[in-house]
Amino acid sequence: MPWKQITIKLHNQNDKYAEKVGGLLDGLGSISTTFMDNQDDPVFEPELNKIELWPNTNVISLFEPEVDAQDIVNRLKKFLKVEELDYLIEDIEDQDWVRAWMDQFHPMQFGERLWICPSNQTVEAEDAVVVDLDPGLAFGTGTHPTTRMCLQYLDHLALKGELQDKVIIDYGCGSGILAIAAVKLGAKMAYCVDIDPQAIEATISNAENNQVLGKIKTYLVDDFAKENVTADITLANILAGPLVELAPTLSSLTKQNGDLALSGILDIKEQDIVSAYSPTFEILDVLHDEEWIRVTGRKK
Repeated sequence: MPWKQITIKLHNQNDKYAEKVGGLLDGLGSISTTFMDNQDDPVFEPELNKIELWPNTNVISLFEPEVDAQDIVNRLKKFLKVEELDYLIEDIEDQDWVRAWMDQFHPMQFGERLWICPSNQTVEAEDAVVVDLDPGLAFGTGTHPTTRMCLQYLDHLALKGELQDKVIIDYGCGSGILAIAAVKLGAKMAYCVDIDPQAIEATISNAENNQVLGKIKTYLVDDFAKENVTADITLANILAGPLVELAPTLSSLTKQNGDLALSGILDIKEQDIVSAYSPTFEILDVLHDEEWIRVTGRKK
């Protein structure tokens, strides 16, 4: 049977109102509730520990098939004390959502040799270095410009012979995609660090699937702080705010004359990053992709 989906379209409302609507729908039996922009008004980098929503937000809730969706909308109106509400009720057919997403996910090439490929597909190129990766628990499949620029960077290093037998630190590893790609391109060892246990779980799973688990070590941030590790190449695909705060840490983790690649940065934050890292790194390059940038440097 199809699920019932109720979309409440909010116009010119603040975050708290949208969260209130979502909370009420949860209380009325919603299985899941998500928030989506209903105009082209993206929020790229909210303040730390703050949930940032849009002034025009769709609150989308999924309910069991047998519910009376119109009754839920009527009750929501009463709770909100409003006469009118912009809403949409739809029947959503059940399906394998992971498989549906994977059907949209195709092999992608980064640079000359590196490919990211879902497990249900293959790459025909003879000299291809393939990372098998399915959409899953943690951020990082190569579709976003920030990840794309980092993968291109690794492919470029490998083609120059500058990745072979190197030690890598992937700080904020997400799915582990960068570390796994680095190892498959020739790196000796990759240390993967994240604050999220789910990211560590995803990295281990993806490393196993790519037969490189022996060259991948995973750590939560606090555990890694106890290790005495430095890298030939340090990667961090996070956000500008945390990257600025992490400048002393990432500098200390990078060997003398070691390389650094930072991404996850909006172009308007370029000067913040350059100012934070230029005291200890020679800034080599700033690459732009859409509104995002990648900054590379070498430890002085």
